[in-house]
Amino acid sequence: MELIGKIESAGADGSLLESTVANLKNWASADFLPEWVGRSITELVEKEAWEELNDRFYQNMAFGTGGIRGRTIGRVTTAVETGTLSPQGTPEHAAVGTNVLNDFNLIRATIGLFRYTQKYLQDSGRHDLPRFVIAHDVRHFSRHFCELAASTWCKLGGQALIFEGPRATPQLSFAVRYYKATCGAVITASHNPPHDNGFKAYFEDGAQVVSPHAEGIVDEVNQVSLDELTPYLEVDLGPVIELGPEADAPYLDLVEENVIDTELLEKISPKIVFSPIHGTGGVSTLPVLKRLGVEVIEVPEQAAPDGRFPTVKSPNPENAEALEMAIAKADEVGADVVIATDPDGDRMGVAVRDRSGEMVLLSGNQTGTLLADYRISTLKEAEIIPEDGGDNVALIKTFVTTPMQEAVASWHGLKTINTLTGFKWIAGKLADYEAEMKAKLFEKEGLVVDYDACDVWTKADLMLDYATYFVFGNEESYGYMASDKVRDKDAAAAVVMFCELAAYLQAQEMTFPEYLDSLYLQHGYYQEKTLNIYYEGAAGSQKIKNILESYRNDPPKAFDDVGVSGFTDFGKDEIVDADGKRIPPQDFYFLELSNGYSFAVRGSGTEPKIKFYVFGRSDVTDPEELDAIKARAADEMEMILQTIDADARQRAEAE
Repeated sequence: MELIGKIESAGADGSLLESTVANLKNWASADFLPEWVGRSITELVEKEAWEELNDRFYQNMAFGTGGIRGRTIGRVTTAVETGTLSPQGTPEHAAVGTNVLNDFNLIRATIGLFRYTQKYLQDSGRHDLPRFVIAHDVRHFSRHFCELAASTWCKLGGQALIFEGPRATPQLSFAVRYYKATCGAVITASHNPPHDNGFKAYFEDGAQVVSPHAEGIVDEVNQVSLDELTPYLEVDLGPVIELGPEADAPYLDLVEENVIDTELLEKISPKIVFSPIHGTGGVSTLPVLKRLGVEVIEVPEQAAPDGRFPTVKSPNPENAEALEMAIAKADEVGADVVIATDPDGDRMGVAVRDRSGEMVLLSGNQTGTLLADYRISTLKEAEIIPEDGGDNVALIKTFVTTPMQEAVASWHGLKTINTLTGFKWIAGKLADYEAEMKAKLFEKEGLVVDYDACDVWTKADLMLDYATYFVFGNEESYGYMASDKVRDKDAAAAVVMFCELAAYLQAQEMTFPEYLDSLYLQHGYYQEKTLNIYYEGAAGSQKIKNILESYRNDPPKAFDDVGVSGFTDFGKDEIVDADGKRIPPQDFYFLELSNGYSFAVRGSGTEPKIKFYVFGRSDVTDPEELDAIKARAADEMEMILQTIDADARQRAEAE
């Protein structure tokens, strides 16, 4: 066969990796696959697009503990893949390959998830059908992948529910619990570039899957063979249940519950410019803001859903550029606050005015710290939590989120729980607390409670009396959570919380930067910066692996004249949280430096990059010295970032 011969020849001369050759030959010789698959492979081979073929075929797309995410449109696209473009530029077919998100990998993920949940129900002595709720964002192929997953699930013998249009990720988390589903999924790549998409899996508690379910699902997905997929390629929506707009009401009611002082927003309506950056934020956020009486001005160019995200370089509210149009609109209409959410509606970025009237971007760490301090104080004033806090009241954050939040929580008398990166770990703590409460309530009172049906006051009493009450969750990458009915970060909830804080500061005639400075004077000046180093494709994957392995095998001893005074390897050392629970092992490192700074290192689970999180703290005794302290800290931080970057790039190239 001429095609197979060309593939083998490219492997022999080193143009194709050995694993690429094996996977390519398997697909090229599979006569059960659609005809267009072979045409696409043939075109790439004839073009000698070896780098593209390596990226697409060097491995089977890994179903990680949270699902799969990656390219759905190749860097080099074939004529048959492009086909007839949709009005929004979506190709006719997703990219062919074992390491891209296409119909085949989507079906493979769905089959594996179904088989695991079916076994889980059987092992639990339950006879109900596996129920699966699926949501999707506005990306290329998102609706198609949603319908394909639902169709596949029903053909396998389960029950599938989908929304009638795009919905935010946190609404899916809520819906899994609300509809008492066995599991759920969101078709999204969050804030990744337009060419990406993903399949993010949730279990029956409404949180992303964690151990032991994660390993079980991964094992089942890995056992699904290519020849099993073709019966599911044709979509049949006949047995699929579609949830209409009326299904939004329970979630929107919950979002509104995140406001503590409702009278405040009734008296003071902050003027907000809001942008969903072409994503789902308009569906999940705007109705609640309008219901609360907040004056909202939209950015019209970014209001319409569009998976191309045409007005931004990246639809990530962490990036200043993504908020430029909203800030311009704020200057035009005289608004004091700009809020933007990412495509799947789980992250929030903000800009606020300082005393001089200039717009200032707040980081995820700063926003989370402000929300945490305000919410803890307001919960105390409302007598929901004790004035002195207590060990059974907790703020939960990730290790890579600013330690300033721990200082704030400690000052208020609360405990802080640090988790691994990702809200699934924060959600895991909430599941522990809920289970503990139910067990103790039954043991002491002989009572069984429908926890989700309880109002906020009853839930607070139950958790304070029998477990731990959760006040706020945050990770530095612009994710926030304040309700355990949603077991994931929630941009809609974050937006209403931020609007409440804006109303409070307006009543106090205080700006956001002034509030933040007051906390610096109270707790010290904390500074945080993130360094991202991108390495794409098969070669890039090896470079990221080189860095992570070298940190374990040959940890840094110094960075120029700054020594390393402490090194923690989360993959080898036994780490426990403030509740005494073991932190699961992970390729994650935390280093303490001799100048008082520290930093964490981890590979991103969603993008082809390695991330460094650097932290510093300076004492502040005189308000007049704060600006000078900030300037000195910025210089020190820049020096540390440069030396970490240079060291990492050397490690990446090591043989």
